[in-house]
Amino acid sequence: MSFTPEEKEKPGIGEDVEHFEHAIPVAGPSGHHGHHKHVVTVDERLANALAVDRPNPWGKGYLRLYLASFIVFFCSTMTGYDGALLSSINALPNYTSYYGLPASGNTSTGIVFAIFNVGSMAGSFMMFLADWLGRKNAMAIGCLGVVVGTCITATAKTLPVFIGGRFLLSFMGTIASTAAPCYMIEISPSLYSGTVSGLYNTLFYFGSILASTCVYGAHLHMGDSTNTDWRLPLWLQMACPCIVLTFIWFCPESPRWLVGVGRDAEARAMLVKYHANGDEHHPLVDLTMNEMREAVAREGELNWAKFFDWRPLFNTPGRRYRMMVGIAFAWFGQFSGQNIAVYYLPKLLQNIGVTDTTKQLEYNIVYNVLGYAVSTVGARFHDILGRRTMFLISCTGMIISLSIVAGTAADFLNTGSQSASKACIAFAYGLGCSYAWAFTSMHPIYPGEVMSNDMRAKGMCLCGIVAGAGSFVSVFAAPTAMNNIQYWFYAFFAFWDVFEWLFVYFFFVETKGRTLEELEEIFNSPNPARASVNFVRIEVGEGEKEKEKA
Repeated sequence: MSFTPEEKEKPGIGEDVEHFEHAIPVAGPSGHHGHHKHVVTVDERLANALAVDRPNPWGKGYLRLYLASFIVFFCSTMTGYDGALLSSINALPNYTSYYGLPASGNTSTGIVFAIFNVGSMAGSFMMFLADWLGRKNAMAIGCLGVVVGTCITATAKTLPVFIGGRFLLSFMGTIASTAAPCYMIEISPSLYSGTVSGLYNTLFYFGSILASTCVYGAHLHMGDSTNTDWRLPLWLQMACPCIVLTFIWFCPESPRWLVGVGRDAEARAMLVKYHANGDEHHPLVDLTMNEMREAVAREGELNWAKFFDWRPLFNTPGRRYRMMVGIAFAWFGQFSGQNIAVYYLPKLLQNIGVTDTTKQLEYNIVYNVLGYAVSTVGARFHDILGRRTMFLISCTGMIISLSIVAGTAADFLNTGSQSASKACIAFAYGLGCSYAWAFTSMHPIYPGEVMSNDMRAKGMCLCGIVAGAGSFVSVFAAPTAMNNIQYWFYAFFAFWDVFEWLFVYFFFVETKGRTLEELEEIFNSPNPARASVNFVRIEVGEGEKEKEKA
């Protein structure tokens, strides 16, 4: 196929792809053209392997992989549960009075919320456990710690003990919720990596729904005369970690970790069973094994002691670019304005005239259900539209939504207009849905995708610290800012998201349709963002497979 001069000026189109400007037919078993074709875009080497035989995504091995993934998904519920839990119980008068917190929110309120982010930053340094003991064991240790932290918070009689329990809960939960996306990235088949690994963080909203509905039900049926309506949801915070603790032992270990510690035979057996549906001779198995071995030969075997040497994260231009993209996305994922709705939706509602506690809890439930639905659909589109396009769509939606939230909140403050209040609520939901569409599914995944195998654990540790810092700043500042500058707080994030949009467009790398190892040459190119959108397009139909450069 050919390109116009104008097309060659676009990111990813130009001299880098001119040698692919031709169609390469691949004969199917019957030698004739099919009628119903599915088009996917992938790296050329992966295309060659898939041209021989594309594994059935509903085969026995893939179904087992999906089941194992579903177990790991429950690690993602912990952060979502905590955010909705604190947002919901913060609207309960008996909770705030028990710990002496003012209903309007103050610095102590911010600390109760933000200590979770402090624990998250500290827990990120424990990612060496994932390189030392394996991804599965790290998840199990983290989930066990969450159970202990839950027992402390659910029985805390004083605010300092409650805050301390939340720190421990977050610290241990971070070990699990950082090892889990590493695991998902490394076990996901390349053709469906965005969908399989992307679905991981959509259970953030499952945790949010679970927490908000628990608080709502307890508040309705247990009343304000006892503390059960907020103590019970605190106890239930251990439910999902217990599921992981019970079933994680039946899941396969990451093949990339296995190769990294010299257990190649186990890694190959995992790929045969789960990626090739039991076909020992499938070229996809040999391709992946060869690439993983080349990566180990280039980067060295995994060793927990290497975790504390962070020089390899920055010692080449390609690695510095990887870290720039990973760190930027980690910050964007927590500092795009969405935390206003995640943690402080009741406060936002109160500022626009919705003061009834039950009504605030109902709005919170609707917000989380919408987020879950949108993020689940969005996870599939990462393998269709690509990461970059999805991020640009999300940023555009957040800019529009935050701008209207700020404008309608100002209108309500000045005029008391109920129409402005309703519009503000609607676009607060729009903010959450815009974020959920692309950022929720990729928040813990994309930074890991852009890292090489030896960088992944410590690179995600650094990204976790940055994400925790971004969330801490936005969450800690929110109560005071929403009281003092009100709608200007929303306007600030609208302007910030314009910067995010520009950064994504000019610097973010497309990772869909490539194995993790194939990204090495992308990041070593003069313009990684441009090089990353060059793909081979495969058209798969009945009796035919064709490929050409997109």
